[in-house]
Amino acid sequence: MARRIMAGSARPTWVNAMERFLIVFEKATGNYSAYCPDLPGCIATGKTIDEVKQRMAEAIKIHLEGMREDNIPIPVVKSQAEYISLEL
Repeated sequence: MARRIMAGSARPTWVNAMERFLIVFEKATGNYSAYCPDLPGCIATGKTIDEVKQRMAEAIKIHLEGMREDNIPIPVVKSQAEYISLEL
């Protein structure tokens, strides 16, 4: 992935950088869906978890490419997830 940075120049430049995005998976009737809270509108569906993971990876790439083409800064990842256990 490339990220826009300003390095002593008024023109933005792109550098390769790895970024991790949280993906939320949900079981639907007959398939799975997923979305990325840090990239609103970036979603995918698939018949299996593996299929939706692959489709989400591609969706994120396309989403970020579109943002770059439109000169929209890549958002800072803010989402986190964790399970908590409760005795009910």
